[in-house]
Amino acid sequence: MNIKFFKYQGAGNDFILIDHTSGPLQDIDNKVVERLCDRRFGIGADGLMFLTRHESYDFEMHYYNADGNLGSMCGNGGRCIVAFAKQLGIIKEKANFLAVDGPHYARISENGEWVDLQMINVEEISMDGTAYVLNTGSPHYVAQQDDLKNFDVFSAGKSIRYNNTYQAAGINVNFVQDMGSHLFVRTYERGVEDETYACGTGVTAVAMAMAKHKQQTGHIKTEIKVLGGDIKIEFDYDGKRFTNVFLCGPAKLVFEGQVESL
Repeated sequence: MNIKFFKYQGAGNDFILIDHTSGPLQDIDNKVVERLCDRRFGIGADGLMFLTRHESYDFEMHYYNADGNLGSMCGNGGRCIVAFAKQLGIIKEKANFLAVDGPHYARISENGEWVDLQMINVEEISMDGTAYVLNTGSPHYVAQQDDLKNFDVFSAGKSIRYNNTYQAAGINVNFVQDMGSHLFVRTYERGVEDETYACGTGVTAVAMAMAKHKQQTGHIKTEIKVLGGDIKIEFDYDGKRFTNVFLCGPAKLVFEGQVESL
Protein backbone atom coordinates (compact mmCIF):
# COMPACT_ATOMS: atom_id res chain seq x y z
CA MET A 1 0.00 0.00 0.00
CA ASN A 2 1.33 3.40 -0.98
CA ILE A 3 0.93 6.51 1.14
CA LYS A 4 0.36 9.93 -0.38
CA PHE A 5 2.64 12.74 0.77
CA PHE A 6 2.82 16.48 0.17
CA LYS A 7 6.00 18.55 0.15
CA TYR A 8 5.68 22.10 1.55
CA GLN A 9 8.20 24.85 2.20
CA GLY A 10 8.09 27.96 4.36
CA ALA A 11 10.87 30.41 3.45
CA GLY A 12 12.99 27.49 2.29
CA ASN A 13 12.38 25.39 5.41
CA ASP A 14 10.90 22.27 3.77
CA PHE A 15 8.73 19.47 5.10
CA ILE A 16 7.02 16.22 4.14
CA LEU A 17 3.36 16.25 5.22
CA ILE A 18 1.09 13.23 5.52
CA ASP A 19 -2.66 13.23 6.14
CA HIS A 20 -3.31 10.75 8.94
CA THR A 21 -6.88 11.72 9.81
CA SER A 22 -8.18 8.24 8.96
CA GLY A 23 -7.09 6.76 12.30
CA PRO A 24 -4.73 7.00 15.30
CA LEU A 25 -1.03 7.46 14.69
CA GLN A 26 0.85 4.22 15.17
CA ASP A 27 4.46 3.78 16.26
CA ILE A 28 6.70 5.31 13.61
CA ASP A 29 10.01 3.77 12.57
CA ASN A 30 12.59 6.54 13.05
CA LYS A 31 14.80 5.04 10.35
CA VAL A 32 11.97 5.34 7.82
CA VAL A 33 11.48 9.03 8.66
CA GLU A 34 15.23 9.61 8.36
CA ARG A 35 15.28 7.88 4.97
CA LEU A 36 12.33 9.88 3.63
CA CYS A 37 13.97 13.15 4.71
CA ASP A 38 17.30 12.20 3.13
CA ARG A 39 18.08 14.52 0.21
CA ARG A 40 19.87 11.85 -1.83
CA PHE A 41 18.01 8.64 -1.09
CA GLY A 42 14.58 9.95 -0.10
CA ILE A 43 12.16 12.79 -0.78
CA GLY A 44 14.37 15.32 0.98
CA ALA A 45 13.20 17.60 3.79
CA ASP A 46 14.14 19.31 7.05
CA GLY A 47 11.40 17.32 8.80
CA LEU A 48 8.27 15.21 8.45
CA MET A 49 4.81 15.87 9.89
CA PHE A 50 1.64 13.89 10.38
CA LEU A 51 -1.69 15.71 10.58
CA THR A 52 -4.14 13.80 12.78
CA ARG A 53 -7.62 14.37 14.17
CA HIS A 54 -8.19 15.78 17.65
CA GLU A 55 -11.53 15.96 19.41
CA SER A 56 -10.87 19.43 20.91
CA TYR A 57 -8.96 21.11 18.07
CA ASP A 58 -9.11 21.40 14.30
CA PHE A 59 -6.19 18.96 14.12
CA GLU A 60 -2.99 17.86 15.85
CA MET A 61 0.56 18.30 14.54
CA HIS A 62 3.18 15.55 15.03
CA TYR A 63 6.64 16.69 14.00
CA TYR A 64 9.73 14.54 13.36
CA ASN A 65 13.20 15.96 12.75
CA ALA A 66 15.19 14.92 9.70
CA ASP A 67 17.21 12.57 11.93
CA GLY A 68 14.02 10.57 12.51
CA ASN A 69 13.42 11.61 16.11
CA LEU A 70 10.35 13.34 17.48
CA GLY A 71 11.03 17.06 17.51
CA SER A 72 10.09 20.04 19.62
CA MET A 73 7.91 22.79 18.14
CA CYS A 74 8.73 23.82 14.57
CA GLY A 75 7.39 27.27 13.69
CA ASN A 76 7.70 27.09 9.91
CA GLY A 77 6.41 23.53 10.08
CA GLY A 78 3.42 24.85 11.99
CA ARG A 79 2.73 27.39 9.29
CA CYS A 80 3.04 24.73 6.58
CA ILE A 81 0.70 22.29 8.31
CA VAL A 82 -1.91 25.06 8.57
CA ALA A 83 -1.66 25.58 4.80
CA PHE A 84 -1.92 21.80 4.39
CA ALA A 85 -5.05 21.69 6.58
CA LYS A 86 -6.63 24.36 4.39
CA GLN A 87 -5.77 22.35 1.28
CA LEU A 88 -7.43 19.30 2.84
CA GLY A 89 -10.56 21.34 3.60
CA ILE A 90 -10.20 20.91 7.37
CA ILE A 91 -10.02 24.68 7.98
CA LYS A 92 -10.76 27.87 6.04
CA GLU A 93 -9.25 31.18 7.16
CA LYS A 94 -8.40 30.30 10.79
CA ALA A 95 -7.07 27.32 12.73
CA ASN A 96 -6.76 26.17 16.30
CA PHE A 97 -4.49 23.16 16.52
CA LEU A 98 -2.42 21.24 19.04
CA ALA A 99 1.36 20.87 18.83
CA VAL A 100 3.96 19.44 21.18
CA ASP A 101 4.29 22.76 23.04
CA GLY A 102 0.53 23.26 23.41
CA PRO A 103 -2.33 24.93 21.51
CA HIS A 104 -1.70 27.30 18.59
CA TYR A 105 -3.92 29.75 16.74
CA ALA A 106 -3.25 30.70 13.11
CA ARG A 107 -4.65 32.94 10.38
CA ILE A 108 -4.25 32.01 6.73
CA SER A 109 -4.58 34.06 3.55
CA GLU A 110 -7.32 33.38 1.03
CA ASN A 111 -4.89 31.76 -1.41
CA GLY A 112 -3.49 29.61 1.40
CA GLU A 113 0.12 30.69 0.89
CA TRP A 114 0.68 33.10 3.80
CA VAL A 115 0.20 32.07 7.42
CA ASP A 116 0.36 34.07 10.65
CA LEU A 117 1.05 31.58 13.45
CA GLN A 118 0.70 32.49 17.10
CA MET A 119 3.63 31.25 19.16
CA ILE A 120 3.95 30.65 22.90
CA ASN A 121 4.53 33.50 25.34
CA VAL A 122 8.08 33.83 26.63
CA GLU A 123 9.16 35.11 30.03
CA GLU A 124 12.66 33.78 30.58
CA ILE A 125 15.80 34.84 28.71
CA SER A 126 19.21 33.97 30.10
CA MET A 127 22.71 34.90 29.01
CA ASP A 128 25.63 32.73 27.94
CA GLY A 129 28.41 35.27 27.75
CA THR A 130 27.11 37.86 25.29
CA ALA A 131 24.63 35.42 23.69
CA TYR A 132 20.96 35.08 24.62
CA VAL A 133 19.34 31.74 25.45
CA LEU A 134 15.56 31.23 25.39
CA ASN A 135 12.82 28.77 24.50
CA THR A 136 10.19 29.71 21.90
CA GLY A 137 8.79 26.18 21.66
CA SER A 138 12.30 24.93 20.93
CA PRO A 139 15.52 25.97 22.72
CA HIS A 140 17.59 28.66 21.03
CA TYR A 141 20.96 30.33 21.34
CA VAL A 142 21.21 33.80 19.76
CA ALA A 143 24.51 35.55 19.03
CA GLN A 144 25.24 38.70 17.06
CA GLN A 145 27.71 38.29 14.21
CA ASP A 146 29.34 40.77 11.84
CA ASP A 147 29.67 39.91 8.13
CA LEU A 148 27.15 37.11 8.59
CA LYS A 149 26.89 36.51 4.84
CA ASN A 150 30.43 35.12 4.80
CA PHE A 151 30.41 33.53 8.26
CA ASP A 152 30.91 29.76 8.69
CA VAL A 153 27.56 29.04 10.34
CA PHE A 154 27.90 25.27 10.09
CA SER A 155 31.20 25.00 11.97
CA ALA A 156 30.41 27.66 14.58
CA GLY A 157 26.86 26.41 15.11
CA LYS A 158 27.92 22.79 15.44
CA SER A 159 30.62 23.73 17.94
CA ILE A 160 28.09 25.49 20.19
CA ARG A 161 25.37 22.85 19.77
CA TYR A 162 27.80 20.10 20.85
CA ASN A 163 29.71 21.94 23.58
CA ASN A 164 29.61 20.74 27.19
CA THR A 165 26.71 23.03 28.08
CA TYR A 166 24.29 22.01 25.33
CA GLN A 167 25.41 18.63 23.99
CA ALA A 168 23.05 16.47 26.08
CA ALA A 169 19.75 18.20 25.25
CA GLY A 170 20.89 20.00 22.13
CA ILE A 171 20.14 23.58 21.13
CA ASN A 172 19.46 25.50 17.92
CA VAL A 173 22.11 28.12 17.22
CA ASN A 174 21.16 31.43 15.57
CA PHE A 175 23.47 34.15 14.32
CA VAL A 176 22.06 37.61 13.63
CA GLN A 177 23.32 40.77 11.97
CA ASP A 178 21.34 43.98 12.44
CA MET A 179 21.02 45.53 8.95
CA GLY A 180 19.05 48.57 10.11
CA SER A 181 15.79 48.04 8.22
CA HIS A 182 15.79 44.33 9.02
CA LEU A 183 17.60 41.52 10.80
CA PHE A 184 19.59 38.99 8.77
CA VAL A 185 19.50 35.56 10.44
CA ARG A 186 21.21 32.23 9.78
CA THR A 187 20.54 29.12 11.87
CA TYR A 188 22.18 25.78 12.65
CA GLU A 189 19.33 23.42 13.61
CA ARG A 190 19.62 20.46 15.95
CA GLY A 191 17.89 17.37 14.54
CA VAL A 192 18.82 18.48 11.04
CA GLU A 193 22.42 18.96 12.23
CA ASP A 194 23.09 21.50 9.54
CA GLU A 195 22.24 25.03 8.55
CA THR A 196 18.67 25.39 7.27
CA TYR A 197 17.26 28.05 4.98
CA ALA A 198 14.95 29.26 7.76
CA CYS A 199 13.91 28.39 11.31
CA GLY A 200 10.59 29.73 12.59
CA THR A 201 11.15 29.32 16.32
CA GLY A 202 14.69 30.58 15.68
CA VAL A 203 13.76 33.89 14.06
CA THR A 204 11.14 34.36 16.79
CA ALA A 205 13.87 33.91 19.40
CA VAL A 206 16.16 36.30 17.53
CA ALA A 207 13.51 39.03 17.36
CA MET A 208 12.90 38.71 21.11
CA ALA A 209 16.59 38.67 21.99
CA MET A 210 17.26 41.77 19.90
CA ALA A 211 14.29 43.61 21.43
CA LYS A 212 15.71 42.86 24.87
CA HIS A 213 19.21 43.84 23.71
CA LYS A 214 17.95 47.18 22.38
CA GLN A 215 15.71 47.69 25.42
CA GLN A 216 12.64 48.09 23.20
CA THR A 217 9.14 47.79 24.64
CA GLY A 218 5.58 48.03 23.37
CA HIS A 219 4.17 46.43 20.22
CA ILE A 220 7.19 45.44 18.15
CA LYS A 221 7.26 44.41 14.49
CA THR A 222 10.47 42.93 13.13
CA GLU A 223 11.37 42.29 9.50
CA ILE A 224 13.71 39.33 9.10
CA LYS A 225 15.59 38.01 6.10
CA VAL A 226 16.79 34.40 6.01
CA LEU A 227 18.45 32.42 3.25
CA GLY A 228 15.02 31.25 2.06
CA GLY A 229 13.18 34.58 2.01
CA ASP A 230 11.40 37.06 4.26
CA ILE A 231 9.62 36.49 7.57
CA LYS A 232 7.90 38.91 9.93
CA ILE A 233 7.66 38.68 13.73
CA GLU A 234 5.20 40.64 15.89
CA PHE A 235 4.80 40.68 19.67
CA ASP A 236 4.09 42.81 22.72
CA TYR A 237 6.95 43.27 25.17
CA ASP A 238 6.69 45.01 28.55
CA GLY A 239 10.34 44.57 29.46
CA LYS A 240 9.71 41.24 31.17
CA ARG A 241 7.26 39.19 29.12
CA PHE A 242 6.69 38.59 25.40
CA THR A 243 3.01 38.06 24.55
CA ASN A 244 0.74 38.05 21.47
CA VAL A 245 3.62 36.57 19.50
CA PHE A 246 3.06 35.91 15.78
CA LEU A 247 5.38 34.27 13.25
CA CYS A 248 4.26 35.43 9.78
CA GLY A 249 5.47 34.15 6.45
CA PRO A 250 4.94 32.06 3.30
CA ALA A 251 3.84 28.42 3.29
CA LYS A 252 3.69 26.88 -0.16
CA LEU A 253 3.03 23.48 -1.70
CA VAL A 254 6.04 22.29 -3.71
CA PHE A 255 4.83 18.94 -5.04
CA GLU A 256 2.99 15.76 -4.06
CA GLY A 257 3.60 12.07 -4.65
CA GLN A 258 3.44 8.59 -3.15
CA VAL A 259 5.81 6.51 -1.03
CA GLU A 260 5.73 2.91 0.12
CA SER A 261 3.84 2.24 3.32
CA LEU A 262 5.51 3.40 6.53
